[in-house]
Amino acid sequence: MILKMNNKSEKFYEYMGRIFGSRVIQNQTNDRIYDDDNKMWYIYLEDERIVAFVSVSNNVIKNIYGVKHKYLKELLEEVRKENRIMFSTVTNIYEDIYTETGFKVNKTDGFKNFVVIS
Repeated sequence: MILKMNNKSEKFYEYMGRIFGSRVIQNQTNDRIYDDDNKMWYIYLEDERIVAFVSVSNNVIKNIYGVKHKYLKELLEEVRKENRIMFSTVTNIYEDIYTETGFKVNKTDGFKNFVVIS
């Protein structure tokens, strides 16, 4: 099930609370996850457990995480349908999924763990 929430939504912290500050996710993605007021979160739940999420702010993807390829791919397809995504600097560990969902991937000097997608 896909949920669309922000940090004012009911049950947002019930679902996302463990994510913020998670060293496991930070180490996997090389990214820190914050609950900024201006982000819309696309959350994929399976058995009431988060298996993927994507946050978007002003048509820019801010955070990405997925435990399985198919969950994240489905979320990114939903994000593309609902948003006109601008250049977004995102973790490079999901590069194959970005390409599969139609994003153009730009590798940039100076970004060891990130790529720019559009």
